[in-house]
Amino acid sequence: MSKVKIIPLGGVRENGKNAYIIEVDDNIFVLDCGLKYPESELLGIDVVIPEFSYLVENASRVVGVFLTHGHADAIGGLSYLLADVEVPVFGSELTIELAKLTVSDYSETKKFNDFHVVNEETEIDFGENITISFFKTTHTIPNTLGIVVETAKGSIVYTGDFKFDQAIDPIYQTDFSRLAQIGSKGVLALLSDSANADNSVQIASEHEVSEKIDETIRYWDGRIIVASVASNLMRIQQVLNAAHKFGRKVLLTGQDLELIMQTAMKIGKLKLPGKKLLISDDHLAKIPDKELLILETGRMGEPIKALQKMANGDHKNIRIKKGDLVFITTTPSIAMETFVAKTEDLIYRAGGEVKMISTNMRVSGHANPCDLQLMLNLLKPKHFLPVQGEYRQLAAHAKLAYELGINPQNVHLTNKGDVLEYHQGRLISGGEIPADNVMIDGIGVGDIGSVVLNDRRILSEDGVLLAVATVSRRDKVIVSEPQITSRGFVYVKSSHDILKKSRNIVTKVLNDNLALPEFEWNKVKKEIRDSLARYLFEQTKRRPIILSIIMEYSSKN
Repeated sequence: MSKVKIIPLGGVRENGKNAYIIEVDDNIFVLDCGLKYPESELLGIDVVIPEFSYLVENASRVVGVFLTHGHADAIGGLSYLLADVEVPVFGSELTIELAKLTVSDYSETKKFNDFHVVNEETEIDFGENITISFFKTTHTIPNTLGIVVETAKGSIVYTGDFKFDQAIDPIYQTDFSRLAQIGSKGVLALLSDSANADNSVQIASEHEVSEKIDETIRYWDGRIIVASVASNLMRIQQVLNAAHKFGRKVLLTGQDLELIMQTAMKIGKLKLPGKKLLISDDHLAKIPDKELLILETGRMGEPIKALQKMANGDHKNIRIKKGDLVFITTTPSIAMETFVAKTEDLIYRAGGEVKMISTNMRVSGHANPCDLQLMLNLLKPKHFLPVQGEYRQLAAHAKLAYELGINPQNVHLTNKGDVLEYHQGRLISGGEIPADNVMIDGIGVGDIGSVVLNDRRILSEDGVLLAVATVSRRDKVIVSEPQITSRGFVYVKSSHDILKKSRNIVTKVLNDNLALPEFEWNKVKKEIRDSLARYLFEQTKRRPIILSIIMEYSSKN
C-alpha cells in the first residue's frame, strides 16, 4: 500500500528558504532548495539555509531536486545540499542556468553537473505510479514552473511563487487550461504561495508598471538612478526598454546584475532593445546627465544599501548629487521600511529626489487573495497547505480556503519539520524531523549557534571590557598592574573613576588568590569576571562581555 508524506523543511512561518519534501514509499522528492537573508538580529550572518540532516541520513532514497524558478529563495541552498547529497537537479532552462552559477560559486560543488532541463510539457516517470510534471506560472522571472507529483493516492501540487496577470508578456504567462486539467484529475494536496495573502490591495498589472516606468524616465531632465532587484528580470527588461525608448544610456552597477543578465540573454530570456544601450564606467563622465540611467541592484540583489553608499559618497563609482532622481522600483519588505526611510533622508540631504513605484500602486510578484482563491478553485484540492510566508500570511491564506468551503480539518498550518502522513483518506501528523535554521557566516556552515549570536548581540549593545594582568605565582606578587580596556562599553575619558575602580577590583581578586596555597587559573578568571560584572552593572546598568587575561611571569633565576 502506497505511503505518502509531506514535510516542509523551510518556507513556512518565514519568508524565503523554500524547501519541501514529498515522500512516496521509499522515494524522496525535494521541491525547491532555497535560502533566506537574515533578520537584523542575526549579526554577521550572510544567509540562512534549511537543515538537511534528514536528507543526508536518507541520501540513498533522494530521487532528485525539482526547482520552480531561479530566485535565491528557491535555489540558494542548493550548493549546501549537493555538497552532501549528490542527486539530479531538474528545472527550466533559465532556472538551471542560474542554479549552475550558484553551484559553481561554492568550492565543494564546483564540479557538480547533474542538471536536467524540463519545461511545461515534460513528464518524468519514476515507476511505481509516480510521475512528475510541470505547469507554467507567472512570476518576476521567466521560465517559472509549478510542480505536480502524481501518486497512486492523487496529485500533490506545489505552485512555487506565482501571480496571475492577464495582460502579461507571453514569456511569463500562466497556463490556465493546464491548471484546470490538473484539477479535473484530482488533487490530493496543494502547497500554495502565501506571501501576499494578507494584503487585499489590488496588485498592479505589469502593463501598468511598465507605463509608470516609462512616464518617470520620459519626464526627468537629470540623471536617473534606478534601484531594482537583480533577479527581477521582468523589471530589468522594463527599465531597459524605457531607457532605450527615451534616449538614455544605461550603466550597470550591481555586482550580481551583469552575470544574471548575460545568462538570461544567452538563452533569449532577456533582450537588449539597443546594441549600444549599455556603457562602461570609463564612459560615465562623457554622457550628459539627461541621457544617463544608472541601474543599481547591489550585492546579493539588495539595492537599498547601495543607495546609502551613493548618498554618503562611499560608492566606488556613483555619488548622488543635485538633480538626480532615485527611482526605487522594488517593494521593500515591512522589516526594511525604517531602513528605506533613512535611505530616503540621506538621498535628499545629498541633493537628490526619491520616487518609489510602490507609492501609487501595489507591486508584487505574488498572488493577491482573489488570485489565491482562483488557484484553489482551479485545482480543487482535498487538502491544503499554505506555504511561503510568515504565520500571519499562512493564516490569512487558510481563511481564504475556508471561505471557499474547504473543510478546516483539511487545511494544515505546518511548522518546519512537521511530518504529514496520508492515512485512510486523511493527512495526519506523523511526528517531526530536525529542521532548524542553519546559518552561513563566511565559509562556516552551521557553526554559529545561539551562544555566538548572543555574544555578538551583547557586543553590539553593551560592548566589551578587557582586563589584563601579569602575576608571579612563585613570588606571589602582581608583576604588572592590571590594565583595563573598554571597547563599545564606556567612553574612557569620562569614565575614569569606573575604570580605576575596575582596576582595583582585579588587583584585590589577584592578591586574595595569590595568598592562597593554590592559585587556580580558571577560578581566578571567573572571580574577576563575576566581580567586575556585579560592579559594572551597579554603576551603568549594562552587561558588557568581560574578558580576563592573566599571564604568568617566569624568572630564569
